[in-house]
Amino acid sequence: VQLQASGGGLVQAGGSLRLSCAARGRTFSNYAMGWFRQAPGKEREFVAAISWSGATTVYSDSVKGRFTISRDNAENTVYLRMNSLKPEDTAVYFCAADKDSLATRNIRGYDYWGQGTLVTVSS
Repeated sequence: VQLQASGGGLVQAGGSLRLSCAARGRTFSNYAMGWFRQAPGKEREFVAAISWSGATTVYSDSVKGRFTISRDNAENTVYLRMNSLKPEDTAVYFCAADKDSLATRNIRGYDYWGQGTLVTVSS
C-alpha cells in the first residue's frame, strides 16, 4: 500500500491542524493505521493508532485529549485532528499501515510508511 500524508504547516501555539493520509494500492480497510512523529535530533515516536474498523484507538500520553485519530474506509484516508497545539508538537508526522489490523504503539509492527508532513508550532 502507498501512503501520502498531507496537511502539515505552520501554526501558533493553541491552534489546530488536521493531517490526512491517503492510501492507494491494497485494500485500505484491511490495515490498522498509525501516526508517528519525529522531531529534529530525536527518535521517531508513536502518536496515535486506529484499528481497521475504527472501533479501537490508542494515543500517546502526550497527545491524549488533544489529538483525535479517525478513518474513512470509503475514502481510503486516515486523519489526525490536532487541537491545542504546543511548540513541543513540532515534528515531521508520518502515517503508517499495519497489516495485522490492530491498533498498536509498536513502531516495528507497521509495514508501510508515508513520506511525512512537517508540523511547526510557534510559541
